[in-house]
Amino acid sequence: MKKSDFIYKTIQLVLYILLAAGCLYIILIDRDLYHLIASDSRIRILCIFLWLILGISFVFIYRDFTYFSSYKKNYRELDYAVHSDPLSGLANRFSCDVMIEKYLDKPLPDHLGCVMFDLTNIHKVNQHYGHVQGNQLIRDFSNMLNLSSVDLCFVGRNGGNKFLALFENGDQNKIDLFLNRLEQKVMTYNQDSSSQLTIEYRYGIAFHEGEEIRTITDLIALSNRRINHLD
Repeated sequence: MKKSDFIYKTIQLVLYILLAAGCLYIILIDRDLYHLIASDSRIRILCIFLWLILGISFVFIYRDFTYFSSYKKNYRELDYAVHSDPLSGLANRFSCDVMIEKYLDKPLPDHLGCVMFDLTNIHKVNQHYGHVQGNQLIRDFSNMLNLSSVDLCFVGRNGGNKFLALFENGDQNKIDLFLNRLEQKVMTYNQDSSSQLTIEYRYGIAFHEGEEIRTITDLIALSNRRINHLD
């Protein structure tokens, strides 16, 4: 059901309710009309027929509303499954690619910034504590990334232990704020004595820097190399 169809059905339902309530009110208030309906079987049958039509129409409209609600719920679930990483809850690789494609084959904007993250101890955690704990570490780190990115940037899991933060209207101050938020959350997490796990990560930052950075893929590649301090 389209949005216009939903609006039409809503108006239709309201009109039916108003019509039914108006007819009932008039019948109850106007005693002469009430006695006329009660005394004349033909008028009574006609009124019953009209009420039956209103009732059936209401049932069909209500069924449309139920269908629309179910459709919206299924659409949200499908949209989440398509665009979200099931483990981390962040935007998945597909969503990252969609974001990147916005800037493909275009001159790289000066205000575009990128931070790539590597969750460096995930393999060690998987080896010593098992994949269940490793997955939990990814979820916890992803949640910190998500909270740190509010009003600042797009974040997604780019596969495995790699995460992408893309600043569409970024500057160094915004990136510093984002990284400071994340650092504080990770520090608090690692100092929590109830947790056996700690988060260890590295990151690389890149902006539009010189002629060698012409495309968004160059930008992401540079930030990825800087994780390992190759540039």
